[in-house]
Amino acid sequence: MKAKRNSGGLGWLAILVLAAACRPSGSTQTEATVPSADHPGKSFDTTGMVLVKGGTFLMGNDEFVDARPVHEVSVSSFYMDKTEVTNDEYARFVAATGYKTVAERPLNPADYPGVPPDKLVPGSGVFTPPTRAVSLDNPLAWWTYTPGASWKTPEGPSSDLRGRGNHPVVHISYEDADAYARWAGKRLPTEAEWEWAAQGGRGGDHLYYWGEELKPGGKWAANIFQGHFPHGNTIEDGFLTTAPVRSFAANPFGIFDMEGNVWEWCSDFYRNDYFVKSEKNNPKGPSDSFDPNEPGLVKRVQKGGSFLCSDEYCMRYKAGSRDKGEVTSASNNLGFRCVADVR
Repeated sequence: MKAKRNSGGLGWLAILVLAAACRPSGSTQTEATVPSADHPGKSFDTTGMVLVKGGTFLMGNDEFVDARPVHEVSVSSFYMDKTEVTNDEYARFVAATGYKTVAERPLNPADYPGVPPDKLVPGSGVFTPPTRAVSLDNPLAWWTYTPGASWKTPEGPSSDLRGRGNHPVVHISYEDADAYARWAGKRLPTEAEWEWAAQGGRGGDHLYYWGEELKPGGKWAANIFQGHFPHGNTIEDGFLTTAPVRSFAANPFGIFDMEGNVWEWCSDFYRNDYFVKSEKNNPKGPSDSFDPNEPGLVKRVQKGGSFLCSDEYCMRYKAGSRDKGEVTSASNNLGFRCVADVR
């Protein structure tokens, strides 16, 4: 089966809209509780963060069309979470604000003409591996829109978070990640900040963020997929889905899991041509979103890959690559971490 070089994110959203009611951009949702005068959020502190000193580096990867050209970028110093936001951390946010994620909210039938009413129930995308080899051209062979799946029930109503408090929170849309960040007195990273932090001072000319070898010293350096995707996961790294944060070594900046585990949201709108005209100093992304594969959807950048990435499929965990996701969509391999300005 030929290896695929396509995205591991939610490029299949439009298919799921027709098949099972994932939310399209611009849909009307029940109003969420977000930080406000009544819920002003936490006082900002740097516990669990590391100061990433600014610098100049090469950003991009010529192997991927939307990551070309490799170009020079400079970023100022910032704080970044050492780990992805965990279930325990997100639970504290929800307890303090009553926030409901997009995956937990009712769907408005007016937004989904032609979709059977019994399909219009809250839920999210769950990786459901087939039992045999399938064509890698059809993501619906391994993704299932699962009613009741959310950050609290990652695989659906029969699952829970017992024993997973220190795992990255998943089923988090951009809207959900941004709400948490504002409550915490932080923000989501720009793509340039995320890339600079992931490189860890090693430079951007390596195959992987950790170096040139997939398994340095014969050991897996990140939580990615081993075996034949999507049906034959050998679980050599010990993790079928998410891994507890800090399960793998930190990079030279002291940051964990900048590759694999879960995709991470960035604040930048996604455009496939942005790197051609990116600003050099502290770029914040384009002013609007455009994905030629799904031009009607508003998307933001995602970085780092997930437990489903490998050199056989979803190769965008490699250094300098990038992905994208529709802003109200989520799945059980999608999370985030936060940054903050130096104050």
